[in-house]
Amino acid sequence: MHLFYQPLISEGIDHLDGDEARHATRVMRLQKGDELQITDGKGYFYRCVVSSATKSDCYFSIIEKIETPQRGYSIHIAIAPTKSPDRMEWFVEKVAELGIDKITFISCANSERTSVNVERLVKKAVSGMKQSKQSRLPQIEDITRFDGVLDTEGEKFIAYVDTQNPELLKHASPKGDYTVLIGPEGDFSTKELSLATKKGFKKVSLGSTTLRTETAGIIACHTLHLINS
Repeated sequence: MHLFYQPLISEGIDHLDGDEARHATRVMRLQKGDELQITDGKGYFYRCVVSSATKSDCYFSIIEKIETPQRGYSIHIAIAPTKSPDRMEWFVEKVAELGIDKITFISCANSERTSVNVERLVKKAVSGMKQSKQSRLPQIEDITRFDGVLDTEGEKFIAYVDTQNPELLKHASPKGDYTVLIGPEGDFSTKELSLATKKGFKKVSLGSTTLRTETAGIIACHTLHLINS
């Protein structure tokens, strides 16, 4: 069953909006009496039935509300945006498919971009969430100064290209609340690395190869899921 997104369903909103409605009625050709599944992106699925449908509107009635359990760990990736916005959109969609709690875009000394289109990135996250049939939409934060993400709780890691670095992210403890810093193509500056380690971040490697920024973010997210699987 195709999954739709309506963040305000718990507040009594009984119809799909915009692209969601058009997809339901024009692509899926849902009609009155058809069942559909909706998520609010906050941990709930709703089994619903179409009450009325036109080319631009899709109204529904709720049959059942289903709560999904929280994971026993959380993942926060703080990442420097790439020069190409397409690559960041791809990153957001893929980590949303994997499952992630929070994404923060950070401004670094070697950053290639100082702005992001949060609205478009949220749409990509919604797409990834629906594709993987998940019920929680990740929180996406706009550009934040590098030092603005350092005061955080839980296990903290900074991915840094260093062939002499023996510590691998895969050695992280399970069931943690993780924050991983991913730098720009030019990596973090030595000053940023020093500042992060003083704030309790552990310098870690994601493997023996040099990864693109967006690939590193996906690998970090997937690695933490594997540790907890």
